[in-house]
Amino acid sequence: MFMTTESLRIGYHCHLFEYFDRQALLRLMTSKQTDFGFQKVDESLKATKVAEVFNSVASRYDLMNDLMSGGLHRLWKIFALSRVGARRGMKILDIAAGTGDLSAPMARCAGTEGEVWATDINLSMLKVGRDRLLDKGCVIPLAVCDAEALPFPDRYFDRVTVAFGLRNMTHKDKALQEMFRVLRPGGKLVVLEFSRVNKMLEPAYDWYSFNILPWLGKNVANDEASYRYLAESIRMHPDQETLKQMMQDVGFSRAQYFNLTAGVVAVHEGVRLS
Repeated sequence: MFMTTESLRIGYHCHLFEYFDRQALLRLMTSKQTDFGFQKVDESLKATKVAEVFNSVASRYDLMNDLMSGGLHRLWKIFALSRVGARRGMKILDIAAGTGDLSAPMARCAGTEGEVWATDINLSMLKVGRDRLLDKGCVIPLAVCDAEALPFPDRYFDRVTVAFGLRNMTHKDKALQEMFRVLRPGGKLVVLEFSRVNKMLEPAYDWYSFNILPWLGKNVANDEASYRYLAESIRMHPDQETLKQMMQDVGFSRAQYFNLTAGVVAVHEGVRLS
């Protein structure tokens, strides 16, 4: 039996489609899924999708924070800084430093004898942060890096901070392990993050989150989707007790948290004892 060129071509394409279908099925079966807001995405895609969010909002990040929180985010950060207790000569790592709201005051406290690093996985945010820091006369080292693979030696820092960044990390447990690793014995981690609001306020808070936040995003930042993601990511983030337990699981002692604004945000802290 002879095969025509056309039949060979059709057969080739059928086998090609069959091969790619098998490959797609294999990827689906072996890939791990994670949360991106309320969506489920491949773990390998989350960092890229989060980067797209912050690339979009970087230029109006501080303005949107003021509008969304009515300025309360500044008070939340002041409280977090009080728990950091930065002192002269300290080495401090600020993860997800963003526009540098924590980095600048910590650098002032650490002084020239100290060392404060501002890091972020997103270059757009770090560029905005660099410019804001320079405007304040604050010259500190900056690095684009992933909190799940920090490029710093073991037991190097006296303090590690992360403000409004942990919920965006793909493997939060791995990031916490890295934060523990780079802390010296006696060092402290301070996490400022959205958390679980008091149940009595949930209906009003949900209405605000899923109506006002996207509206502000659309009309001020020209990006409704990113602020809808913000509302969704908050709901998918571990609650206060769960995050406390996660910190203890990677080795932190004296783990505790402080609810602010009825649990809209919480400050978690833990100490590396050995």
